[in-house]
Amino acid sequence: MATLLYRLGRFSFRRRRRVTVMWLLLFALLGVGAATLSGPTSNAFSIPGTESSRALDVIKEKMGGGGDTASAQVVFTVDGATKLTDTDQQAALKRAVTALRGAPDVAAVAEPTVSADKQTAYTTVTYKVSAGDVTEHDREALYAAGNSAESAGVEVEYGGTATQAAEAGGATEAIGVVVAAVVLVITFGALVAAGLPLLTALLSVGVGMLGIQIATGFFDLSGSTSALATMLGLAVGIDYALFVVSRYRHELAEGREKEEAAGRALGTAGSAVVFAGLTVIIALAALSVVGIGFLTSMGLAAAGTVAVAVLINLTLLPALLGFAGDKILAKKRRRVVTGMALGERWARLVVRRRVPALLMAAGVLAVIAIPATSLRLALPDDSTAAVDSTQRKAYDQLAEGFGAGFNGPLIIVVEAPAGQAANAAQQATKVIGGLDDVVAVTPATVNKAGDTALLTVIPGSGPSSEATQDLVTAIRSHSVAGATLAVTGTTAINIDVSEKLDEALIPYLAVVVGLAILLLMVVFRSIAVPIKATLGFLLSVAATFGAVVAVFQWGWLSGLLGLDSTGPIISLMPIFLIGVLFGLAMDYEVFLVTRAREEFVHGAAPDEAVVSGVKHGARVVTAAALIMISVFAGFILADDAIIKSLGFALAFGVAVDAFLVRMTIVPAVLSLLGRSAWWLPRWLDRALPNVDIEGEKLAAREETPELVGAAK
Repeated sequence: MATLLYRLGRFSFRRRRRVTVMWLLLFALLGVGAATLSGPTSNAFSIPGTESSRALDVIKEKMGGGGDTASAQVVFTVDGATKLTDTDQQAALKRAVTALRGAPDVAAVAEPTVSADKQTAYTTVTYKVSAGDVTEHDREALYAAGNSAESAGVEVEYGGTATQAAEAGGATEAIGVVVAAVVLVITFGALVAAGLPLLTALLSVGVGMLGIQIATGFFDLSGSTSALATMLGLAVGIDYALFVVSRYRHELAEGREKEEAAGRALGTAGSAVVFAGLTVIIALAALSVVGIGFLTSMGLAAAGTVAVAVLINLTLLPALLGFAGDKILAKKRRRVVTGMALGERWARLVVRRRVPALLMAAGVLAVIAIPATSLRLALPDDSTAAVDSTQRKAYDQLAEGFGAGFNGPLIIVVEAPAGQAANAAQQATKVIGGLDDVVAVTPATVNKAGDTALLTVIPGSGPSSEATQDLVTAIRSHSVAGATLAVTGTTAINIDVSEKLDEALIPYLAVVVGLAILLLMVVFRSIAVPIKATLGFLLSVAATFGAVVAVFQWGWLSGLLGLDSTGPIISLMPIFLIGVLFGLAMDYEVFLVTRAREEFVHGAAPDEAVVSGVKHGARVVTAAALIMISVFAGFILADDAIIKSLGFALAFGVAVDAFLVRMTIVPAVLSLLGRSAWWLPRWLDRALPNVDIEGEKLAAREETPELVGAAK
């Protein structure tokens, strides 16, 4: 591996114009393909095989409904002594409903339903198109029509899928790029050296996004597929380029010629990039084991973008180093690159006090992880929207006027032999009506064949409450003679999705961790190092879950973070967080431990090898971690509680993994293990392929005519 990448590095450096032109041509071809072949994305969310999904299919087949068309709820409220049944207010509601029926793409508008106190009413607007196809013009028309009732002193708010506009992420990404630039300039002390990681990362994301656009013309991809790909593309693109550029500058400081330095940088750091990239790709591609379509597409798209980042850093980056010349070094250090004194001092401190360092770091993580035992998961609804958003106001007004459970009705599908559905629905109504937390069961709607009926159950509790989840379980545990009952609706779908994700978590972890251990075993020729790396990752994930529960479920520091309400954690977070953090954690592991392994293979004592690994990797890992923490922390400023929680979790996870696990626990454990850290049974050593990630062959054949000639 090292020799192959050494040759590739020298070739790309020497043939830099040719390599650059090839990448520019590829970028142009992808741009043409994206412009001509791209198709629409889908926001449809279904989990095949679950009860709620099967029930929706029954509704669509036998009742003529259940499609994925968008809908909106328009909520009207008045206060004081005013009632919506007063003459002026009633006339205003009629005008609004008439205007809503004339809005673009609207299929139907129900007559307003008024609360018992006559101060809250709502109407449901059904669209002809899916939520993803509702345009901003459609939303503006919806608001204009509904707001016509405000002339009579009526407050109007809106909820539902039709009101959900796509979140704009450009500002946050721009902030992240600016922060990355500042950190890189501080790290390298040279604008050119700082600019190369940003340039290659942006190119990686650009190629990945164009590829995803082309894929939309052939596959049904979620509208959010590009989000994860963008985030990971930027993260690993910067990380990998940081490592290669740092090693290139080190080789120059050793007195090597530029082309030789590029070859050796790629032969050593490039090998680490390849295997770090493979661990990330494994973590992302393994999302397909969950069995949820949009997660699979997100994972594969992000994995493809990471693969592009690896290829760009192995080919285009050495070419750009050739164009950079001496500008890759800071002016004050064109001749000598100073050692990384702070990283070395920290490493020697940890090695000298390895047992206290290990116990303190692991103890801190264990304490932070304690709240994770109270983790509750659910999918988001309008109750988690920003307090001042129209969706949240509509949700709160409906809950106040009609009860908390009104926002999460359960749809019961009753199937029976032809002509018997009505009788079965009556029996089901009696059974369900007697359960705890049931406020009302609406009269049944029966299809023409008389074999299917629909009931709507209004719970007493909100959609994401444990009481509502218990009610769904209770309904599913009951039966009616001669008929089958199935529960669906948004609340039931959310519960099924959460359970599906919970069930998939252990298999996902097994696949990711198992494959990563095998890969790291090949890289480090060790049994202890891969196991230690994985256990450290599990510690950082547990601590991250604990911090998220403490803040977003218990409400700690909620005022500081601008969090208006607390509740269950989004169901997607565990798998999403594990996939992203595992990839980044293994990046840092490979970057730090590869250099330690390299020094050990070349004859250094175990502790000196550990110190050398941290000394040379500390600046890169610190810079990469600070960039990622800053980028992710920017999402904490968002109004949406879900985005806040994801941003906080990623920022916190990167911080504890980089600084407590990789920079503290890893060197402490390696020092404790000594030479046994690099032990591998002979039979396994013979069975595993030798990829020479440390560049041992390069060191053994240093500057030999055969190697130089082969490179040329």
